[in-house]
Amino acid sequence: MRQVTVRFYGSLNDFLAPERRGVEFLHALAGPCSVKDLIESLGPPHPEVDVVLVDGEAVDFSHRVEPGQRLAVYPVFSAIDVAPLVRVGPPALPKPRFLLDVGLGRLAGLLRMLGFDTLWRNDYADDVLARVSRDEQRILLTRDIGVLKRSEVVHGYFPRETNPSQQLVEVVRRFRLTALMHPFSRCIACNGALSEASHAEVQGRVPERVHASFTRFQQCPECKRVFWAGSHHARMQVIIDKLRELEQLP
Repeated sequence: MRQVTVRFYGSLNDFLAPERRGVEFLHALAGPCSVKDLIESLGPPHPEVDVVLVDGEAVDFSHRVEPGQRLAVYPVFSAIDVAPLVRVGPPALPKPRFLLDVGLGRLAGLLRMLGFDTLWRNDYADDVLARVSRDEQRILLTRDIGVLKRSEVVHGYFPRETNPSQQLVEVVRRFRLTALMHPFSRCIACNGALSEASHAEVQGRVPERVHASFTRFQQCPECKRVFWAGSHHARMQVIIDKLRELEQLP
């Protein structure tokens, strides 16, 4: 029988049936296929794969799989140096920018709160998500595995958590964002870059009690919203402080 032996490591096991997680298993080949096609037929989307070994040698996604071969498939590991190997995963973006699908609107707001350029709309079609992610070199975050498997997608990730706050922690750790955060520099509503606004500029645009109580304001040049350090700001600061503690974790 035309079979290969396959083993997935780390977080890639999240996409497998329980009986295939963390173990070698045999997989029957239906016909000629590439490493990328084989991996995605088993579940994991290619943007989450960093290194593939075939019979102990690192290969790229285009490598043709042959019967009898043994495949080991690895995600990105922060604690393992894979520099000498052929990496199928793209190099990290020096200035991460994000693109989120319709189901991740609250996560989009949280990433903007941290200062990351984050695009989100509730009407992006799958082909648009894939194309914009490629053309603008944005990290596509989606819980639609089919979108991540589109060939145009280079940088992408499937958040495992369903709670937006937990998704934020997950994404910050996965892309090592803590040192890159610039909180309260972007509009949570529209992603515009915020600028300082004088006390006089915001008069009549904020409640009188707010105008009387605060002296520092920011405004969005895109949607014209005005922001100040109220109670919501304090709650967000707690989130930011907890994320900064992640730098101390392995």
